[in-house]
Amino acid sequence: MSDNIDEFFEAALSLVKTAGNLITEYREGCKLFELKSSDIDLVTEIDKKVEETLINGLSNKFPDHKFIGEETVSDGGKCELTDDPTWVIDPVDGTMNFVHGFPHSCISVGLMINKVGVAGIVYNPILQQLFTAKKGQGAYLNGKPIHVSQMTELKKALITFETGTSRDEERYKAMLENFQLIVNKGHGVRSLGSAALNMCMVALGGADAYFEFGIHAWDIAAGAVIVREAGGVCIDPAGGPLDVLSRRVLAAGTTELAQELAQTLVQFYPERD
Repeated sequence: MSDNIDEFFEAALSLVKTAGNLITEYREGCKLFELKSSDIDLVTEIDKKVEETLINGLSNKFPDHKFIGEETVSDGGKCELTDDPTWVIDPVDGTMNFVHGFPHSCISVGLMINKVGVAGIVYNPILQQLFTAKKGQGAYLNGKPIHVSQMTELKKALITFETGTSRDEERYKAMLENFQLIVNKGHGVRSLGSAALNMCMVALGGADAYFEFGIHAWDIAAGAVIVREAGGVCIDPAGGPLDVLSRRVLAAGTTELAQELAQTLVQFYPERD
């Protein structure tokens, strides 16, 4: 199977690099967009074109593979995870950033087999950041190995998290309470506007942890592989195992920090994918 994963990974990587050219054409912003679930949940034609490029290219090479794509699901497709090789795709993670020309958006492609993440690619073509990982083979930024930090204490930790793309009042209340908790108890807070890139910052050791409620499988499937292969942990924000369909995630450089955060956070449980 490892030989097959290498083949799958190389095919996806080539397509991701090609699709990245669609994003770099709009490095100063993409002003044509539509609204999805709320006035801060956006989609552009580039999101759709990138996803089409990836799914069509992978389907042609691997016709028995399955797909969970953000825009496909938004248009009424199923979000169904089976044991079959399944590509979990966010064509532009950080669409709000992309629309405004803020240079932190990326293509996120995760491969799951038997419901386990085995490969991840996160590519920010504007800043030329290519994060990659295959199960058991480590994590890399532009071909160089990366590793998580060894921070174990929240009081010394730099935490990334997001306000999200939902106006849901209950989720918003939990988000604001958690922001206050982290500001008071942690070393600092950062927000890149992209779940995948936040997770890659944890893998890189630049951030010590990241959490979010309300994300989707396509936001985190690739990042979870990259964080784990960089030596970190990805769990449910309440402390249990990660379920990529739960719309909840906590990534950290160490188990100790992850569990301290899990015990600190105000919890919110969105509707599952």
